Amino acid sequence: MPNNKVLVLYAHPSSHRSEVNQHLLTAAQNMDGVTVVDLYKEYPTYHINIDKEQQRLVEHDTIIFQFPLYWYSTPAILKEWQDLVLEYGFAYGSEGTALHGKNFFCSLSAGGKADAYQTDGYNHYTIRELLHPLEQMATLTGMRYLAPFALFGARTAQEDGRVDIHVNQWQKLLEALVAGNVNFDKASQVEKLNHYLETLDNEATQ
Repeated sequence: MPNNKVLVLYAHPSSHRSEVNQHLLTAAQNMDGVTVVDLYKEYPTYHINIDKEQQRLVEHDTIIFQFPLYWYSTPAILKEWQDLVLEYGFAYGSEGTALHGKNFFCSLSAGGKADAYQTDGYNHYTIRELLHPLEQMATLTGMRYLAPFALFGARTAQEDGRVDIHVNQWQKLLEALVAGNVNFDKASQVEKLNHYLETLDNEATQ
């Protein structure tokens, strides 16, 4: 039975105020085969240990950036992490093949509602379009890019009763990744990984 290793790089500058990501963090920390790194906790002064982070990448099969969407991008420490860790000769370049064949996606929360992330919506772009720089980062480093796992309307998710549903989906996704039960072709083509998980649930009930 496959036993793939999943690395969650968690970046939330105000984790104690999180109404969604903290629940996802706790769930991931309690799962076999999943390594969770709280970047702001581990590197409060942004002095990232490049060798340590590169070794973590080498040892895992799937890499996940988990973060709240800040100004259509990641919190600052994830950009710093990319700038320092994804070095030429390690992550890209003729000899930079360390990440080839690994999977990558983003697990994110956004304050805006789902209909805001459409061509004719308030933000003018879909969530996949806004994440194109990260998709290109994955492509350049030889990783397979999967659709984002996303929760919209995060500010009201708790009172709407959507957080528990999202956490349950997150657990199913991580379990499937560890077990090797993900159809990566389908998971790379949907708009959100949530949609992929919903198709699995539908297939299971038929």
